[in-house]
Amino acid sequence: MKKILLTGGTGFVGSNLARRLLQDGHILHLFVRPGYKSWRIDQIEEDLIFHEVDLLNYDQVSKKVKQIGPDWVFHLATRGAYSWQDDVHDIVYTNVNGTVNLLEAVIRTGFEIFINTGSSSEYGEKDHAPLETEYLNPNSYYAATKAFNTHYCKYVGSSKNLNIITFRLYSVFGPYEDPRRFIPTLIRYGLNGKLPPLVDPEIARDFIHIDDVLDLYLLAANTLEAAPGSIYNVGTGKQTTIRDSVSVARKLMGIEVEPKWSSHENRKWDTNNWVANISLVKSKFNWYPNLDFATGFSRTLKWFQENPKYLYQI
Repeated sequence: MKKILLTGGTGFVGSNLARRLLQDGHILHLFVRPGYKSWRIDQIEEDLIFHEVDLLNYDQVSKKVKQIGPDWVFHLATRGAYSWQDDVHDIVYTNVNGTVNLLEAVIRTGFEIFINTGSSSEYGEKDHAPLETEYLNPNSYYAATKAFNTHYCKYVGSSKNLNIITFRLYSVFGPYEDPRRFIPTLIRYGLNGKLPPLVDPEIARDFIHIDDVLDLYLLAANTLEAAPGSIYNVGTGKQTTIRDSVSVARKLMGIEVEPKWSSHENRKWDTNNWVANISLVKSKFNWYPNLDFATGFSRTLKWFQENPKYLYQI
């Protein structure tokens, strides 16, 4: 049993991680921002220890961290990952200042492992699956701040010989994902025999199911086998176009209507090449994603069918 500090625990990946950590019998402390939305964790809130903390307030963060004395720290708090989160000041304050304050606080108390959550957006446009050591070309405020976090954690981990690592996540999907995102939207329309407005069909993603991501987080924390400051891409290593994903949805859901391509404007960071090079994470942790896109989509569809209110909850 470990004492664990989790930031971003009310978000999509964080709330799923919280459930896995509780299932494993750990003591779980959540840092939540004032005015947080609890809909993803309402069912497990009695098993969690909440701390309403402003990550911009170093004294407050430091005091709480000292009280908790966490063994493991999972840092998932972020802003700007969604297109509707566009306040640059909020993005910078949360992603940059918040990360610096949290990391400095836990360094003072000590920890076994600190896992920072990065993003494939840090790479910007690439025509191949980039290695973790490649030049970053972020093309959004969010991507730029996540790139800072990754490099900051890398520097602190390597310079102080601390077990601080970053997982650069690709396109994670599964239960509790925001209903405005692509996969839940596709399912919500599909359950009514329809398809949503769609972008260019050749836009691509490396979709990875949340269960595979959680397996890696827990594997890394339990083995503690990672070079201080190391960075790992986390995806499937296989690219799925929007055309392919819609085809899977139509087959699994019996959707007869034809897709209307380019009926939705592409986002400025959309690209036809978006796939992870996962050779490093596989060799370091002996980890392999178990679910291909169709299997992951089927599992996600089943969950939303059993929990339909989350297709509309915001």
